[in-house]
Amino acid sequence: MIAYRSKCCWFTCAVSLLVFLAAEKARAQSAPPRAADSAVAPKLAEQEYKNIQALKGIPADQLIPAMQFIAAALGVECEHCHVAHAFEKDDKKAKVTARKMIAMMMAINKDNFEGHREVTCYSCHRGAADPVATPIITAEPPKPEPAEASKPGESKPVFPVPDQLLDKYLAAIGGADALQRVTSRLQKGTLTAFGGQHFPVDVFSKAPDKRLSVMHLSNGDSVTAFDGRHGWLSVPGRVHRMSASENAAARIDADLYFPVRVRTLYEKFSVDAGEKIDGHDTYLVVGRSEGQPPLRLYFDKESGLLLRLARYAETPLGRNPTQIDYGDYRDSNGVKIPFRWTLSRPGNQFTIQIDQVQQNVPVDDAKFAPPPEPPPAAKPSSP
Repeated sequence: MIAYRSKCCWFTCAVSLLVFLAAEKARAQSAPPRAADSAVAPKLAEQEYKNIQALKGIPADQLIPAMQFIAAALGVECEHCHVAHAFEKDDKKAKVTARKMIAMMMAINKDNFEGHREVTCYSCHRGAADPVATPIITAEPPKPEPAEASKPGESKPVFPVPDQLLDKYLAAIGGADALQRVTSRLQKGTLTAFGGQHFPVDVFSKAPDKRLSVMHLSNGDSVTAFDGRHGWLSVPGRVHRMSASENAAARIDADLYFPVRVRTLYEKFSVDAGEKIDGHDTYLVVGRSEGQPPLRLYFDKESGLLLRLARYAETPLGRNPTQIDYGDYRDSNGVKIPFRWTLSRPGNQFTIQIDQVQQNVPVDDAKFAPPPEPPPAAKPSSP
């Protein structure tokens, strides 16, 4: 049986059953019953969940992402701080300590960085429950600090301008005309995750930005979808509507014409040296807009193809990272597309390998519509 662990509790557009159930478990354990009314103003965390103290005033849909950030920063699971099946209780010392640490972190940023979030849980913990206070003795030589400027007589590295790399990427996949002749795409393959288990997966895409992924499990389908405006995840008997930050991530993943439209998504782009990915040298193109987390794109220096995309979701405590590595590019109706991609987050990774692709096949818009909310569970009768 798949273990539902908080390390895999990441709400984004990914076909992960762990994601949905772990967060829904937390919601069910700490949230009072509520009426389904999409017209009401978004609730605050303390209105939606029980016993909220350190994070009062944040939107309710940001509480679980904030918990995910803590779990990743400390390398722990929900039960490190919370009582199983009673998340609102304060029985564990770690939960009380966590509140103090959150207050300390916010005070450091307020008093030293003009309220900007420069220090986070990860600044000290680095993926460990107990931060290391003493320098570690190691046989490895220290990593050299990046040079702030070239030495006298040395020329600064010269990189292509962003538009040049984005144009090369578009040409590498077949060009704008070929890409925009694709109106839909159906992909069938295998998802590998959860300790090497394999599951059949179908991915439906429809221009310009609709997408639905279905992972077929023995007890029913796990579905992640985006209808062009809103996203949702479901497993048998449960449906989760995506939050604003989740929708932003899902929109990027669903954009069938991303190579054409990427330069319109951010206000400015910069270029730097990228890292080596699967033996390929890369250029790093970073997109930035005021008030948004950056988008990092790693392009193969030779082919121009996109090898890695890194995006971030803001939370009240820090950014939750997601990395997608692309490979096995093949031609399909004049367009090169990745037949393999690996999605990674702290403590959680899965790979999809595509076996079959069909393009320009009919796909009904109704396929991307969320299912109705399941009826509330019946209350047990009194003895």
